Amino acid sequence: MRKKRIGAAAAILASVVILSACSAPDSSNEGVVVPTDSPLTLTVWSWDGTVKDAVPGFEKKYPNITVKVVNAGSSIDEYHALDNAIQAGSGVPDIAMFEYFSLPYFAIPGKLADLSKFGADKLSKDYVKGAWGNVTLEKKPYALPSDYGPAVMFYNQAVFQQAGIASPPATWDEFYDAAKKIRALGGDHYITNDSADIFLLMSMIWQGGGRPFSVDGTNVTIDFKDKGSKAAVDFWQKLIDEDLVNTKVSNWTDDWNRGLNEGTIATQLIGGWLTSTLPERAPDAAGDFRVAPLPQRQTGGEIGSENGGSAMAIPEASKNKAAAYAFLKYFTHDAGLKIRVEKGGAFVPNLSVLEDPEFLSAQSDYFGDQKYNEVLATAAEKVGTGWQYPPFFEWARTAYADVAAPFYDSRQGSLAGVLQTWKEKSVAYGNEQGFTVK
Repeated sequence: MRKKRIGAAAAILASVVILSACSAPDSSNEGVVVPTDSPLTLTVWSWDGTVKDAVPGFEKKYPNITVKVVNAGSSIDEYHALDNAIQAGSGVPDIAMFEYFSLPYFAIPGKLADLSKFGADKLSKDYVKGAWGNVTLEKKPYALPSDYGPAVMFYNQAVFQQAGIASPPATWDEFYDAAKKIRALGGDHYITNDSADIFLLMSMIWQGGGRPFSVDGTNVTIDFKDKGSKAAVDFWQKLIDEDLVNTKVSNWTDDWNRGLNEGTIATQLIGGWLTSTLPERAPDAAGDFRVAPLPQRQTGGEIGSENGGSAMAIPEASKNKAAAYAFLKYFTHDAGLKIRVEKGGAFVPNLSVLEDPEFLSAQSDYFGDQKYNEVLATAAEKVGTGWQYPPFFEWARTAYADVAAPFYDSRQGSLAGVLQTWKEKSVAYGNEQGFTVK
């Protein structure tokens, strides 16, 4: 079941290096006057390492502009630092990176610049619909999509074959049957793991048609009683009750890496960005993993969802908005995008990449020479519309782990009960923060 291949991680990155036609034309910023008469410095906060790779090309195009890239921390650490800088009135970057769910928290109270002032609204057709929907509020774009996480299923084909599973499950009923076969292998074999992963659960609810959050300005509604949400929660409860999901192993831990390496964790229902890190975490499984669409509620009419992704935005407090937008567009849309893809960065939602034949035909021995980008590109196009996160989801996702811990640790209560408690706490917190939540 294990196969060791030297340089597997390097091979997957090399598979996307040659993309001569993948990037959108380096169009001018029509209507935007970028200052060129005196030197200026742009500060970019980002945890994406490929931002620095785009800097030399941009600085060559704008010799008077110096771009300083700073890793101010990932996710919540950066958001706290940004909030503090905005309140202090100093140290605010010109561009900052955000996970999609965190944008409303900053955009709704006016902490981010409306990019339609720079013509960003004209770029909507250049990105997949789901990603563009993530960066717009009241039809105004407050960021440009940087990377994207269409939810897919990474599966270990060798483990599937050992368990007598001929093909990846196309429906959740088939996934349930496959879970029982893999568990029958004995020991620590499970079809997947979940230890209070809110994004896994949300992606399943999303894909099943559930829309538990509704946001209209500062008015927020939270309700998990709709048919789609209930079906997804009940299904996952069944798998947990029957010990078909490993609830002791959390993602990004040594145990997780070990399970993926050894094949005792046979699938991951996760964002397509895992292609960039799976080879490093499970090198011994090189050649065994494949990518497939998420299982569906029923056959026909494939619907997808998201699990992760981020965007780049300009704080309203930036003193260099025009120059900042020029770099933002260069990095996420124009020539800088090609550089990023060549460096093997995370999965991008720009259609100039996703529709490029060379990108779609890329293969890697890590994924058994599968044309995995075809699966990811299709999944990105199939993401169901209408999903919203509450503007205080950064707090809520942390609170979920605390609320869910008793259930995952000792089976106290139920998953539906966890969501009910989480909803009540989220409603209370949201109202305390000045939103109207019900």
